[in-house]
Amino acid sequence: MLNAAIEEALIRLREAGTDYVKLIEEQRFDLGIYQPVDIDPQTPHARDELYIVAKGTGRFTCADQTKSFAPGDVFFVPAGIGHRFVDFSDDFATWVIFFAKK
Repeated sequence: MLNAAIEEALIRLREAGTDYVKLIEEQRFDLGIYQPVDIDPQTPHARDELYIVAKGTGRFTCADQTKSFAPGDVFFVPAGIGHRFVDFSDDFATWVIFFAKK
């Protein structure tokens, strides 16, 4: 069932023609799917966020730390902190949860 949810989200992403699609929007959080191509162009965000790797492998850099990742890994990024995915596989995709501003 979980794989069907990932594949459905990736279909919506491809249909939108972008690297990020918001799937759920609530007052306290947003849930989306993110799948950059070749490079991750992110800049720091105004809200705390949580990444849950859905597919693929690579490395994640946040502030001055870099860690390898695989499906199921989770990363928390406080608002305003520089971060990005690097050296990721072509199939890489991650769930993104943005938390409400405080």
